[in-house]
Amino acid sequence: MHRCISASWPIRRAIRLLPALGLLALVLVPSGAQAHSPLSMRAPSTTNNNLFCSRLGKSIQASSGAQMWCFGPQPNGGSSSSAGNAKSSFNVDAANPAEDRTPSGVQVYGQSEVSIAGVGPYVVEAWNDATGFFSPCPSPQNKEELTGFGFSADGGKSFVDEGGLPNTNCATDVYFGDPSVAAWAPGGTAYFYISSLYDSPTFTGVSYLAMAACQATGTGTAATLSCGQPTIITASTDCTFYPTCSFLDKDFLAIDPAHGRLYVAYTEFGFSGGQTEGQIELAVCDIGTPSGGIGPAGGTPGAPVCEGGIPAPPGGTGTPYFIVAPGPTCENEGAYPAVDIATGDVYTGYEFNWATNFLTGAPCNSIPTANVLAYVPFSCLTLTPTSPCSAPAATTSVSVVSLDAAFIPGYNRFPANDFPRLAVSDQAGTVSMVWNDASLHVLGDIFLQSFDLASLTPVQSVPVRLNSDTSGGLHFLPALRNVNAAGNLNVSWYERSSPTTALTNVFAALNVNPRTTRTPAHNMRVTTVASDWTNTSSDIIPNFGDYTDNDVIATPGAPYTGATLYIAWSDGRIGEPQPFEAHVTTR
Repeated sequence: MHRCISASWPIRRAIRLLPALGLLALVLVPSGAQAHSPLSMRAPSTTNNNLFCSRLGKSIQASSGAQMWCFGPQPNGGSSSSAGNAKSSFNVDAANPAEDRTPSGVQVYGQSEVSIAGVGPYVVEAWNDATGFFSPCPSPQNKEELTGFGFSADGGKSFVDEGGLPNTNCATDVYFGDPSVAAWAPGGTAYFYISSLYDSPTFTGVSYLAMAACQATGTGTAATLSCGQPTIITASTDCTFYPTCSFLDKDFLAIDPAHGRLYVAYTEFGFSGGQTEGQIELAVCDIGTPSGGIGPAGGTPGAPVCEGGIPAPPGGTGTPYFIVAPGPTCENEGAYPAVDIATGDVYTGYEFNWATNFLTGAPCNSIPTANVLAYVPFSCLTLTPTSPCSAPAATTSVSVVSLDAAFIPGYNRFPANDFPRLAVSDQAGTVSMVWNDASLHVLGDIFLQSFDLASLTPVQSVPVRLNSDTSGGLHFLPALRNVNAAGNLNVSWYERSSPTTALTNVFAALNVNPRTTRTPAHNMRVTTVASDWTNTSSDIIPNFGDYTDNDVIATPGAPYTGATLYIAWSDGRIGEPQPFEAHVTTR
């Protein structure tokens, strides 16, 4: 299904704060950071009584975007940062703090949950933007949107902060964060897709995932990124308690440039059956042909046509496009897709028993946590309202020693997560999964496990640690999107040099053969300045995200990626979370 939103009504958006009873599981802050009670702030004029929100932080957990939609601004902070505005040509702030001001002149603090992609000289980074909490609809630069983005026309050396995603329908539905960015170059023209949660500021009605289709043109200071109005990807399929409907969470994109497809993996939280504890689902969009023409379902690169299932009518239920995993007794979350460009097959990973592994008691507190990998053949991924297949062709999993219960100093999110990240290498014949895991050190390491394509037979007999550092410091939130032109993996993550510091850097393991059985001898430090998250002010949870991202530059033809790796993370060096970028050649 495909819908462009164009209606506009000038109403003021209400500011939403944490309800007192939902506070404990959501804003417990590790030592060194201060949590300011929302009771000290002005009371909200509107309260989100959505049934999904009433469970969030109690029986289920969900993303930063979900927290923003349910609870509004979530302040925390410490003493003033002494890091100043330190920055180098290698580390670039993709945002501009001067843009993070409301029309009334209020400075806002918090951009996190970043995603990035690049093609040609162009790079786009997107992020959760707390400015939308305090800005009315409409605002200049679409500041009322909680998904912001920046554009670079010089390969990531500098960015223009574009504000929020365009949305003339902000009185009815707003971009609510959890962005994902994908890029390709059909016919040599650069296109970007930025997906996000897309929900009502009045907390009622249907929950959506939407995206902006953007075209980059020009060079130098004359370059522009033109983004369209929201295209609906998929919608709630459970509205039995209308006007409350199921909530769609944690979207992530994977692009298939060889077949002109865009895939979106996400979690749906409903009220009965498999959706109660998080159903992992997949949607598909026709984005045209590799030459830039019209695709089989009528999609073009600038006007995608999405098949996101059959939405629920008021008081009823619908059908998702494809169910990767019905929600079991314990929570599923952190869906993440990867495409085999040679065959068109799609792989989806997710974490099983996230948060419920210690928060909800029996039976989940005795069921092992796992990261699950599912294989969906291209034959199941037809451009029809629903898939002809009822389940993945194969699944496998890896056991996880979870960091969920960790109170990470300076990190204002609880619980943490072990969400997997995936990439397919046709050169190696593998699909690889990376995640953080506490099996060797209590504050985690970054592990790799690869599987043969289609059969999902493990390549390594045991997972391989990717971080060369063995100090016992934090290793957290790995990023992996795709392979470079040689078919090798490039994985980045947050790292701390010891268990007793909150100073946080980003490191990366470059050019990793997916079939390796050895830890790299050295990792590359990405950040030029460490972030002290105990001294960083933030209006948003999580302050440095519950994911990071990286992406190998897209190319117009096979193998559709090059050698430049773009790395994105939330950085606190100026005293507030900012969406930073770095790039490196991975030959």
